[in-house]
Amino acid sequence: MINAIKEKLKESLSSVLPVALIVALLAVTVAPVDSGIFLSFLAGAALLVFGMALFTLGADSSMLEIGKKAGASLTASKKVWLIAFVSFVIGVIVTVAEPDLQILAAQVEGIGRFTLILSVAAGVGLFLTFAMLRIVFGVSFKIMLAVLYPLAFLLALLFVDKSFWALAFDAGGVTTGPMTVPFIMALGVGVAAIHKGKKGNDSFGLVALSSIGPVIAVLILGMIYSVSGKDLTAAVTVPETTRSVLRQYGAGMIDYAKEVGIALSPILAFFLLFQLFAKAFSRRQFIKVCVGLLYTFAGLTLFLTGANVGFMPVGAKMGETLANIGGGWLLVPVGAAIGYYMVAAEPAVYVLNKEVEHASAGAISAKDMKRGLCAGVSFAVALAFFRILVGFNIMWALIIGYAAALILMIFCPSMFTGIAFDSGGVASGAMVSSFVLPMAKGACAVIAPGQIMTLAFGCVALVALAPLISIQILGVSYKRKTAIYKRTFLNEEDTFVNFEVD
Repeated sequence: MINAIKEKLKESLSSVLPVALIVALLAVTVAPVDSGIFLSFLAGAALLVFGMALFTLGADSSMLEIGKKAGASLTASKKVWLIAFVSFVIGVIVTVAEPDLQILAAQVEGIGRFTLILSVAAGVGLFLTFAMLRIVFGVSFKIMLAVLYPLAFLLALLFVDKSFWALAFDAGGVTTGPMTVPFIMALGVGVAAIHKGKKGNDSFGLVALSSIGPVIAVLILGMIYSVSGKDLTAAVTVPETTRSVLRQYGAGMIDYAKEVGIALSPILAFFLLFQLFAKAFSRRQFIKVCVGLLYTFAGLTLFLTGANVGFMPVGAKMGETLANIGGGWLLVPVGAAIGYYMVAAEPAVYVLNKEVEHASAGAISAKDMKRGLCAGVSFAVALAFFRILVGFNIMWALIIGYAAALILMIFCPSMFTGIAFDSGGVASGAMVSSFVLPMAKGACAVIAPGQIMTLAFGCVALVALAPLISIQILGVSYKRKTAIYKRTFLNEEDTFVNFEVD
C-alpha cells in the first residue's frame, strides 16, 4: 500500500507541478498577485497533489470495481428493462451529486438551481440508458453521434435563444467529472466484457453519449426560461495574512467534505444495495471497496478544496491583470500553455487513460492519450481567450469543430472515435471550471464587461470539443501506421518464403 501511495504521489506531482510553475512564473513577472493569494495558491497546489493521489488510488479499488461488477451482473441477468432502469438511476444519482455541476448551477440566474441540476441529471440518466442499450443491441456508436449532434444544433439554432448556447454545451462538459466518469466507464466495460458477440471497444462512448443528454436538456430549458449571468469574480476574498489563508482552507475543507459526502452517499447506497441482492463481492473485496471509497472521499475533498480555494482567486486576478497588458493578447499564449498542462491534473482524465490502456491491451498507451488530450485542450483554451478578445459567437466554433469531428469518424477506427468523444467529456472538469473559467471571467470583466454569460462561458464547451478532433487525428495516424506495418510484414514474409523456395 505504501508503494502504491508513493507511485500515485509521483504521478500527481508530475501533473500538477508544471501548472504551478507556470502560474508562479507569471505571478513574479507580468501578472503579479497579492502575497495572500499567492500563498493560498501554493497551499492549493499541495492539496491538489495529495488529493489527486488519494482519489486515483481510491477510484482504482472502489468505483471502478463497483461499476464493472454492476455492468457484468446486469448483462448476465439478460433483462433489458433492468439494464435500462438501473442505468437511468445510476446516471441520475451520480450527476445530481457531481461537484462540477453544482459550481455551474450556482453561476446561473433565471433558472432555479435545483431545476437546472435535476434537468441535467435526467438528461444524463436517459442518454446513459441509450448508451447501455446500444451495447446490448449492437447499434453503431458512430451512427448515434451522427444523428444526435446535428439534432442538438438544429434545436439550438431554430428554437433556443443564443444566451443559452454556451451554457448548454458547458453543461455537457461539467456533468462528466470525477464522480460520473469512473462509474460510467467501468459500467460499460462490465457490460461489454460479458455480452456475447461484443468487443471491448464497445465500452467506449458511454461518457460521450451521456454528455449529449445535458446539452439537449438545457436547450429544452432554454425554450421555457430566460437566463442571465452572475459575475462571481467580485465574490473572491483576498486573504491578507497566513491566518486568513488557514481560515479559508479550514472553512473550505468543511464545505467540500460535506459536498463530497453528499456526492458519495448515493453511490455508497447503490453499492450496499447491489451487494445485498447480488452478493457480487467477497468479504475481502467488500472491505477493499469500502476502504477505496474512504480514499476517494479524502482525495476528492482535498482536490476540490485546493482547486476552488487556492486556484480560483489567482485565476480571476491573473485574468484581470493579463487583460490590461497589450490589449489582452498575452492571454492567448498564456492560455495555450496553461491548457496544455491543466488537463493532466484532471482526476477523471487519469481514470480514462488507464481504462483505455487496459482495454486496448497497451496498443493505445496512457502516455499517448495524455499528449493528445493536452494538445487539444491547449488549443481550446487559447481559442476561448481569443474569442473574448474578438467577440465572435461560440456557435461558429462549435459547428465547425463538431462537423470536423463527425467527418473524422469516417476515417478513424471505431475504438478511437469512442475514446475521443469520451475524452471530450472528461477533459472539462474541476480544473477548468475552478481556474480557466475564473480567469476567463476576470479577463472578460475588463475587455467586455456585461458579456460574461456569452463570452466567458463557453470555455468549458471548447475544452470538451478539442479532444474529439485531436484524439481522432491520433486514431487516423495509428490506423495508417498499422496498415504500413502490415504491408511491410507481408512483404518480408513473401520474400522469406521465396528465399526458402529458391
